[in-house]
Amino acid sequence: MATTQGIKLDESTQVRLRTLAEKRKRSPHWLMRTAIEDYLKREEKYELEKAEDIAEYDNYVLTGNAIDNEQVTRWLEDLTQGKKNPWPKQK
Repeated sequence: MATTQGIKLDESTQVRLRTLAEKRKRSPHWLMRTAIEDYLKREEKYELEKAEDIAEYDNYVLTGNAIDNEQVTRWLEDLTQGKKNPWPKQK
């Protein structure tokens, strides 16, 4: 079920929003909803990646296990040659 949320915009932002909506043949409401969805997806992905990074660091602090330099160097060399391999994992 959808609910209504109010948002206060200054006049300049309102004009920009209406102008872009007209150019895109969309409503200002559609633009705002789409922008919020895009923002939430991007920020949720960031928070997930940050949590994974913290967990990896915590594991390193506890165990001392890390990805060795040779693996990282190989991964970087592949990357410079256009090969997109997943980030190496600990052995």
